[in-house]
Amino acid sequence: MSHVDDPDVGLVPEHGPVIAVIAAGGALGSLARLGVSTVLPHHGGFPLSTFVENVLGCFLLGALLVVLTELRRPHPLVRPFLGTGVLGGFTTFSTYAVDSVTRDSAGVAVLYVVLTLVLALAGSWAGVVTVRRIGGAR
Repeated sequence: MSHVDDPDVGLVPEHGPVIAVIAAGGALGSLARLGVSTVLPHHGGFPLSTFVENVLGCFLLGALLVVLTELRRPHPLVRPFLGTGVLGGFTTFSTYAVDSVTRDSAGVAVLYVVLTLVLALAGSWAGVVTVRRIGGAR
């Protein structure tokens, strides 16, 4: 058995639908991120669009995971489409990393790094708590 044919190691034909929905979701999430970046462009200073995308994306991911794991039994492709694809394409922690080291001001860079980290974690928690309260889970 070759590496490619081993279902525990390589890509198998059954992975095709998962890869397709992740790609489609990623395209949609990236377009949404482009929309936010167009509305909130940043030219130096505080990178507001990236900050909003990451904090909002973390909130939505927390909310989504509660819906998918506690409230509904969705189709198996919903989580990879919405979580990995759409929200993975919408959030951009690689841009966060680049933005944090390319700020002209060390103060802005530190503020950006700390605020993003704290509010992204708080956003995830808020998404979980909000959906649990609305949906009646746990």
